[in-house]
Amino acid sequence: MTETAKAAGRKPVILSARPRDLMEEPGPGRGWEARVVTLVPQAFPGILGESLTGRALAEGIWSLGVIGLRDFGAGPHRKVDDTPAGGGPGLVLRPDVMAAALRAALAGAPAGARLIHLSPRGRRFDQAMAAELAAGPGVELICGRFEGLDERVIEAFGAEEVSLGDFVMTGGDIAAMALLDATVRLIPRVLGNQGSTEDESFADGLLEHPQYTKPAVWEGRAIPDILLSGHHAHIGAWRREMAERLTKERRPDLWRAYRARHGLDPDEDQSSRGAPTSAE
Repeated sequence: MTETAKAAGRKPVILSARPRDLMEEPGPGRGWEARVVTLVPQAFPGILGESLTGRALAEGIWSLGVIGLRDFGAGPHRKVDDTPAGGGPGLVLRPDVMAAALRAALAGAPAGARLIHLSPRGRRFDQAMAAELAAGPGVELICGRFEGLDERVIEAFGAEEVSLGDFVMTGGDIAAMALLDATVRLIPRVLGNQGSTEDESFADGLLEHPQYTKPAVWEGRAIPDILLSGHHAHIGAWRREMAERLTKERRPDLWRAYRARHGLDPDEDQSSRGAPTSAE
């Protein structure tokens, strides 16, 4: 049988064109831990092995274990799926195969790590969940495929079902990478300036305000005067106003939730509060 699990972490900080060079045997003391059960283990770490998450992976701030589901397949062909009970199109991941892979994954999991099945019928993943996961010891992820996973495995292992949104992908692998990226960046020391996470979209229930940088004028479009004024109180007020305006216009669901959380009528059509828009 081929190797069933690989992990990444605590390698020299050299990120090459071959991110899987970060993968090594799992071991203790790797900080925040993630394990992924997948039919395509060769896809990991993928983008997670690049940039800030890749650097943190190499430094051992977090570690990534990848369990290939095919290694636990049944019979000489290592079959992992079968036809749906009751008929219908597609294939369903077998419970015996997935259970064997999960037991291997969970054997090395830290106490308190959450088990999540990426599924379109799950709870919507959001910034609050990312913060919850980052504050914990790690996460175990099940990447679904085909028509899904036998319900009995989900029940037996008490897996949480989590969705990225109201759409369907060919498998849970890209969703797993997105979840890990959003979570790992919140772990202390992963970002160069951890304070940058406090002023971005969803940090306070609002979308982020518009961002600008040099040159001051680009193709006839100027940076708003207020941002060049040096008046930090006015800049903060302008950014807050823009964040509220964008949230109200583009995500009324977030706007209602934000107002309710602050003890305001969630259905009241209140205009964003005023703020200076030019230097005084």
